[in-house]
Amino acid sequence: MAVDPLQWVAKYADYLFTYAITRLNDDEQARDLVQETFLAALERIDRFEGKSSERTWLTAILKNKIIDVYRKKSSGLTGATEHLNGEEEPDFFDNVTGHWKAAHYPQVFGIEDPDRLDKKDFTRILQLCMQKLPALWLSVFTMKHMDDAPTENICTELKVTPSNFWVIIHRTKLNLRACLQKNWI
Repeated sequence: MAVDPLQWVAKYADYLFTYAITRLNDDEQARDLVQETFLAALERIDRFEGKSSERTWLTAILKNKIIDVYRKKSSGLTGATEHLNGEEEPDFFDNVTGHWKAAHYPQVFGIEDPDRLDKKDFTRILQLCMQKLPALWLSVFTMKHMDDAPTENICTELKVTPSNFWVIIHRTKLNLRACLQKNWI
C-alpha cells in the first residue's frame, strides 16, 4: 500500500482533530497533537507495513500521544488519590438498601423529549462539564468510556490502583451527571 504524506492534511486532519478534541477539550492542544502525529508518521513512514489504512495508523499514533498527555497531566496526582481507597461518598446512598437517598436521587434526564436533545448544545455543555473535572478523573473517564481501554491498561498507564480507578469512575459519573442536570436539563 502506497503512503501519500502530501495528502494527509487534506484527508485526515479534520478527523484527527475531532478525535483529539473530544478526548482533550483543548483546541490548541488538539491542533498541536495532530501536527505532532503527522510529524511522527513522517519520521516512521518506513515502518508503515500497510496492514491497516493510513487513517487507522495515524489514529493509533495520535492515540498514543493523547495517552502521553494523560500521563503527564496525572503525574504528581497519584499521591493525591491514595486517600480515595477508604474514603466514603458523602451519604449519596442509603446504608441499608443501597439505593439513592431522596436528596441525591437522580432527576429525570429529559432525553425522552427529542426537542431537549439538541446534539450540539448537549455536546458543548458536556465538554464544559468535562473541563471542570480534575485531570486524572478526565483521563480515566475518557480512556474508559471514549477509547474503551481495558481497566488494567488504564491503571497501568496512569499508575492508579484498581480500587482507586473505580472510585474515580464513580465520582466522575456523579460529577458529570450533576453538572449536566444543572446546566442542560
